[in-house]
Amino acid sequence: MKTLSVAQVFGPALSLLAFSVVGSVPALADQITFVSQGGSYQEAQTSAILDPAAKVLNITIKQDSAPDAWPMVKAQGEAKKPVWDVIDTPPSNCVRGGNEGLIEPLDLSRMPNVQNMPAQYRTPWSVAYEFYSSVIGYNTKTLKKVPHTWAEFWDVKNFPGTRALRNDPMSTLEAALLSDGVPRDKLYPLDVDRAYRRLEQIKPDIAVWWSSGGQSAQLLADGEVDMLMIWNGRASAVQKTNPEVGFTYNDGLLQNTQLCILKNAPNYDAAVRFVNEALSPQFQANLPLYIDYGPGNPAAFGTGKITSERASQLPSSPDNAARQALMSEEWWASAAGIAAKDRWLKFVQ
Repeated sequence: MKTLSVAQVFGPALSLLAFSVVGSVPALADQITFVSQGGSYQEAQTSAILDPAAKVLNITIKQDSAPDAWPMVKAQGEAKKPVWDVIDTPPSNCVRGGNEGLIEPLDLSRMPNVQNMPAQYRTPWSVAYEFYSSVIGYNTKTLKKVPHTWAEFWDVKNFPGTRALRNDPMSTLEAALLSDGVPRDKLYPLDVDRAYRRLEQIKPDIAVWWSSGGQSAQLLADGEVDMLMIWNGRASAVQKTNPEVGFTYNDGLLQNTQLCILKNAPNYDAAVRFVNEALSPQFQANLPLYIDYGPGNPAAFGTGKITSERASQLPSSPDNAARQALMSEEWWASAAGIAAKDRWLKFVQ
């Protein structure tokens, strides 16, 4: 009688068992590491965009936060071992990183949602993700006349009251030039000398040069100043508890944060798919349901998710965007922009 080996007797069963075990293990989902700026903003985008996009794409999105992402972008790029994939950051970081070979160029052929957006909302390396504005905020209780333009803000004789401006040249130089009659669509390249001359004129009347969004909101809430430059989200938050506070989008400086992908990102293909999905009109339209920021993709306003009343409150709605100047962070990332920033410290002292 022929003796059969264990393999001969149980081989087919073992093979079937091995197949069933392997077949029952789900394929590992792709993943990316996404970096934003933390706080209520990152919580809002998690609910509005990140979680829904992860579900649609069947990927895992790990999150990190870095209010100032540039030092880490620089360090990871120079080490040639990035651990981040996608960052949500001011466009100047993406542009500077692109110029230094630290950020991947956008592959628009794989990003139809991005390709369909206005060209002015993109750089070669990044795309607008959400919008906010630097606006004129004011206290209607203490002012007989409220300013609705930067020219009126600079007019201390006809619009008396205490004032505050941001302790940063970005948006402040633009406001100075708008106050001096430069058209919104002719701001760039900034006439830096003219802007600083205009700032020197109003400098004695600036009670506070604020350095954080929280500080600007407190100045308005406490009535410490009558009018100021302030981010729209901060102004609307104060307005909810103090109806005597107001702001206008007229002459606002429309700004955005943008998405870009690190050079040699460890999960590049998944990152490309995520950026395209995050800019879809449907997901972009979710963001204003959670926070007072406007969608980066204007097609979001055509989805039916954003009511006309809600659109009137958002900085990037077509009507409000038309009343503002779009900030060029590409200019701020240029040599001229960097020089203008370097000049600020001497001015403000």
